[in-house]
Amino acid sequence: MEGTQRMARSIVPIVLAVLMLLIGVVGYMALKTPAAASGPTQAMPLELDSAQTAGAVAVYEVKPGASHARFLVDEVLRGSPRTVLGETNQVAGQIALNPADPNTTQVGTILINARTLATDDSMRDRAIRTFILSTDEHEYISFTPAALSGLPQTAERGTAYSFQIVGQLSIRGVTREVTFDVTVTPISASELAGTAGATIRYADWNLIVPDVPFVAGVSDEARLELEFVAAAA
Repeated sequence: MEGTQRMARSIVPIVLAVLMLLIGVVGYMALKTPAAASGPTQAMPLELDSAQTAGAVAVYEVKPGASHARFLVDEVLRGSPRTVLGETNQVAGQIALNPADPNTTQVGTILINARTLATDDSMRDRAIRTFILSTDEHEYISFTPAALSGLPQTAERGTAYSFQIVGQLSIRGVTREVTFDVTVTPISASELAGTAGATIRYADWNLIVPDVPFVAGVSDEARLELEFVAAAA
């Protein structure tokens, strides 16, 4: 019995030291300033296929600043349901379009700078960047299209066209297939405008929302949206 008590007394300081170390690490992570964006978000050059190269194709570039990527998540805060919106205008990508043959349209990789996502609360922003998205190590969220379906036969200025894009969405080093519903309107020969949206289960990307005081519950789904303007490059 006395030996057991001595062992317990010797273990207690070790346990306390480990707890203090863990508290210190968590405190440091919570208080440290996440890394800022490394620079303006730039589009990855689109490699045109043979159908596009042979046609009268125009390459349009998504304009950072004029375009916005956002997420929306439902939560219950202090007993009241609300929707959290996070948004950034640091989004880039390219679109290749031949108005005479829209079926040959190509969309390049869409890049979103996760370090610039912001909500209406700076503490939430810090938690998202530090604990959820790990933006110090994973600056960008990317979507790489693999297939487009439902494209129109012709494209007229001022007319909105809806179709779908299937591709690979990468968040914090995890990649999964996602289908976005897209609407694009040719504004002029030199400008396109459009939206895209999809709903995902963030657990599929191993994203964990930490417990926060006063937040009773958070939806297991997030709505991803892109509102873009693209100009002829």
